[in-house]
Amino acid sequence: MEAPEHHPAVARLEAAVARIEKAAASRAFVADSLARRHATLRARMEEAVAALDELIAREGQG
Repeated sequence: MEAPEHHPAVARLEAAVARIEKAAASRAFVADSLARRHATLRARMEEAVAALDELIAREGQG
């Protein structure tokens, strides 16, 4: 019988864990990237709405 650390099943499990860890890291990176893009878009939209509010306010005065 093979030693547990050299058993083919252990090697397959270790490879599977490595694939899972790689996939999880990739998903975390994608999620972080999406969150940054969302924050940028939100800031731009807030600027656009503020500019429109200012334009509407000026039109109401004149």
